[in-house]
Amino acid sequence: MKSVKPGRGPSAMGAVGSVTVVMFGIFWIAMAVSTRAPGFFPLFGVLFVLIGIIQAVYHFKNATGKNRYSSFDIVEDREEPDPLNQRFGAGMQGGSSQDDPGEAFRYCPYCGAKLGYEFEFCGKCGKKLPDSQ
Repeated sequence: MKSVKPGRGPSAMGAVGSVTVVMFGIFWIAMAVSTRAPGFFPLFGVLFVLIGIIQAVYHFKNATGKNRYSSFDIVEDREEPDPLNQRFGAGMQGGSSQDDPGEAFRYCPYCGAKLGYEFEFCGKCGKKLPDSQ
């Protein structure tokens, strides 16, 4: 089954952007202190620095980690397991839903259409579905 994974490129760019935010925060603090601005102006810069550091750590981990989340890469389960499926739906092969109680279903990895397990092709986009395991 295919799953949507985070792209390493967008995560790496997010890390670079976060470093830029940290540099802006440091610049803001220096300017606010040098102009003797009221106390909340330098605190605004500190807020930028803290948010930038948190985002940089998150994006760097996302860009370099094996089990990451994003909406840019589609991979097979044998390449990388889907961390959201591991957390919320591990071992659930179909089951029931409010739409069709008791009927087994799966979703098309290309367009997201809800399908039965017996389908070989998607009824919405027409693409051949990967073998379910």
